[in-house]
Amino acid sequence: MAFCGHCGAQIQDNAVFCGACGNATTAANPGPATPMAAPPVAAANPGLADNVAGLLAYLFVPAIVFLVVEPYNKKPFIRFHSFQSIFLALAWFAVDVVVGFVLVPFMWMFAHMLLSLLGLVMFVLWLFLMFKAYQGQMFKLPVIGDLALKQANSI
Repeated sequence: MAFCGHCGAQIQDNAVFCGACGNATTAANPGPATPMAAPPVAAANPGLADNVAGLLAYLFVPAIVFLVVEPYNKKPFIRFHSFQSIFLALAWFAVDVVVGFVLVPFMWMFAHMLLSLLGLVMFVLWLFLMFKAYQGQMFKLPVIGDLALKQANSI
């Protein structure tokens, strides 16, 4: 087998034209003895980008996975967002339980309105934190963020 002198494609020994590029092959232009090397391909970075992993950490279950699976559990940015997500979910659960058990028996209408309003605020905060993580920022919530940062830096 021979190779085209213009594009490096493999051609038959008696071919007059290259099937890949269409250039004529002659005895004066037999082509290189070996095919042309393919351009180097950048090594793919395994896994998710840090900002995408930080965003996904706010879906709660991936936060737990990121704290267990390497290489995510070695990166402070991803660890911070994972811990902040978990602590925020625990705080929301605590508020929900307190309002549900303390206020519902006495003021059920007010408790349901309060829980609905707090749920809306929580949803907006959740979207905001996901957006900040996707931008590559470590936005800290007042108390929860400090706890998350402390945990993220303690590897």
